[in-house]
Amino acid sequence: MITDQQYVILSLELNMFFGRIMKEHSLFLEAGFTPANPDFSKVADQYKQQFETILHNAVVLGNGIISPLVASSGEIVTDYTLGSEQKTQYFTGIAINQEITRLEEALHGDANPLITPALVQQVSQLNAFARPMLEGLIGFKTGLLNDVLSCRMFTANYPLLIDHILREAKLYHSHLITLENRQNPEDDLKETELFWDQIMMEHALFIRGLLDPTECDLINTANDFAGEYNDLMKAAMAATDMTIDSVTDTTLQKTEKYRDFKEAGTKGINECKIRSIILPLLADHVLRESNHYIRLLRQLS
Repeated sequence: MITDQQYVILSLELNMFFGRIMKEHSLFLEAGFTPANPDFSKVADQYKQQFETILHNAVVLGNGIISPLVASSGEIVTDYTLGSEQKTQYFTGIAINQEITRLEEALHGDANPLITPALVQQVSQLNAFARPMLEGLIGFKTGLLNDVLSCRMFTANYPLLIDHILREAKLYHSHLITLENRQNPEDDLKETELFWDQIMMEHALFIRGLLDPTECDLINTANDFAGEYNDLMKAAMAATDMTIDSVTDTTLQKTEKYRDFKEAGTKGINECKIRSIILPLLADHVLRESNHYIRLLRQLS
C-alpha cells in the first residue's frame, strides 16, 4: 500500500504527463480526419478540450507537490513545447490552450510536500473525473481503428499510430485504477521496459515514414533505432531478475541517445530545416515520451 503522500504525488504526475499526451492524441486524430468525417473531428476536439481540463487541474494542484525529478525531467514540458503548439495551431487551425503550457513552464517540485486531507480529496476527484473521459477516448480510438482496418474510413494517421495511442490510453487507465487501489503502478521494471521499448520502436517507425524521402540520413538513423529497440524488447523479454539490471543500463544509454536524436529533430522541424510531414507538436510529443522513459529507467533501476 502507498501512503497518502505517494498517492497524491503519483496521481498528479500521472495526470500531468498522460493528460497532455491524451489531449495531443486527440489533436493528432482531429488533424488527420478528412472533410468526409466532420463528426469525428468534432468528437476528437471535444476530447482534446476535456483532457485540457484534466491537465490544467493537475498542473494547478501539482505545483509545489510533484517531485523535483519529474518537474525537471522534460516529460511534462520541454523548451520546444510552447513554440511547437503555436506552429501546430497555425498549420492546422486547431485551437490549443497555451496558457496551460505557460503554467507548466513555471512548475516546481518539492521533495517532501505537505499533503492535506483536502488535497487527497481533490486528487481523488480528479482521478474519478479522468477515468470516464479516458474510457470514452479508448472507445473512440477503438472504433476508429476498426473503421480504418475495415476500410470504412480514411485518415492521414497510420493504423499502427492509432493502435499505438490506444495502448497508451489503456496504460493510463490501468495506472489510474492501480492508484485508486493504493498501489504503485510503476513497480514492475520488466513490464515497464517491454511497454516503453515497443513505444520507442514505433516512434522510430513513424519518424521514418513521415520524413521526406530526400532525408536519407535521418531515415536511416530512425530505421537503426527501430531495430535497436526491437533487440532491446527481446533482451528484456528474456531477462531474469538477475540480468534485468544489465538490460536496463543498456536501454537507458540507448534511450538517452535516442532522446538527443528526437530533440535535434524537434528543433530542426520547428526551424523548418527538416523536410517532413511531422507536425511540430508531434515531434515534441515523442521527445517528452523519451524523457518520461529515461526518468522511469533511472528511478526503477
